[in-house]
Amino acid sequence: MPWEVRTAMELKKEFVQLAIQPGTNFRGLCRRFGISPTAGYKWLGRYLDEGDAGLSERSRRPFYSPGRMDSARSL
Repeated sequence: MPWEVRTAMELKKEFVQLAIQPGTNFRGLCRRFGISPTAGYKWLGRYLDEGDAGLSERSRRPFYSPGRMDSARSL
């Protein structure tokens, strides 16, 4: 019998669908999915604000780098 393969997006959707149910033990749900409560609340907040689009991966690139030089100033 092959293992069931699921994407990260499918797991996040399942998590938030279970998390929005009344009476859910949120920390127990986080343990079941192997994530921290901080990540769980972040996923849930983004889902409530943006729907399914809020669960997609986001860039980790900083908005601003104070040590970076302008390309016009470089030699």
